[in-house]
Amino acid sequence: MANVRVERTEDGGFRATNARGAEVAIGGGDQEGVFTPVELLLAAVGGCNIVTVEPLTAQRGHRLVRLAMTVESEKIESHKLGTVTVTYDVEVPSEEAGEVFEAVAHRVHEKYCTVSRSLQDGTEVRLELP
Repeated sequence: MANVRVERTEDGGFRATNARGAEVAIGGGDQEGVFTPVELLLAAVGGCNIVTVEPLTAQRGHRLVRLAMTVESEKIESHKLGTVTVTYDVEVPSEEAGEVFEAVAHRVHEKYCTVSRSLQDGTEVRLELP
């Protein structure tokens, strides 16, 4: 089970903390040094894909020279995102490595990235109040 705690900090900001002690500062788009909730959603999509693609490509004998991505979306309504687009930025050491990377990236996107699949399938979000 995945679990994070999100709370207001003493200085009036917000912070998400996981059980392993990692923290992420959260705030509005006009604040420096923080992620907005939408940026965290996009980071989750990118993170899920990239941390799955990299080891699977390496297991197939191909270490990519550069592996990065940009994840972006625009609001289509005041409180709703449109299509999320993942754009890889890679440098491959060979044509064969490029073919392996492409096959792995497609498979991860279609089957193995929990975050992307949950967004695509419209996972229910339930509210529980005290």
